[in-house]
Amino acid sequence: MMKKGMSITKIVFIAMLAAVVCVVTFFRFPLLGSKVHFANTMCLLSGLLMGPVAGGLAAGFGSALYDVLWGGYDIIQCLITFVSKFIMAWLCAKIAFSGGREAKHHGWNVAACIIGALSYVGLYMLKTFVYQKFVYGFPAETVWATMLSKLPGSLINAVVAMIVAPILYTAIGGALERGGLLRKMRA
Repeated sequence: MMKKGMSITKIVFIAMLAAVVCVVTFFRFPLLGSKVHFANTMCLLSGLLMGPVAGGLAAGFGSALYDVLWGGYDIIQCLITFVSKFIMAWLCAKIAFSGGREAKHHGWNVAACIIGALSYVGLYMLKTFVYQKFVYGFPAETVWATMLSKLPGSLINAVVAMIVAPILYTAIGGALERGGLLRKMRA
């Protein structure tokens, strides 16, 4: 008989990582027209720890929860946050888990984090463009100026996430595997 749905244990791990993503988002500082934080790092780590769907859910829910409760965003922007953070973690995990690697190959994990982080930067820039141009109706010069002002901070977040997430995964993943929890997180 095939098992359907997710186990309670997996749901708890998703909720726990979502809470970590949400809380880490509080620790931010302004830099170059954007906000630098470690939320993207934790989103990528969620993907590496739990795999594409569960890691994506943890990343999406955690980031959207922050936006809903403390970000001051409308529901549409919160949904965009959920989808874009989900995609970042999902893509990272798809690459890290492809070919039966199960996120056990450091080089592939680094590549997965790079692609996941850069995909989020692209999605964030796309969101900025759409909102500036079509929702607010700003002229093209203003739209490009806003995007250029947000790009350095976004790239800094991406680079930090690319470097820190694989290092954290190596440290935390090994400990979780030795304790038998990594298997339960992915089951």
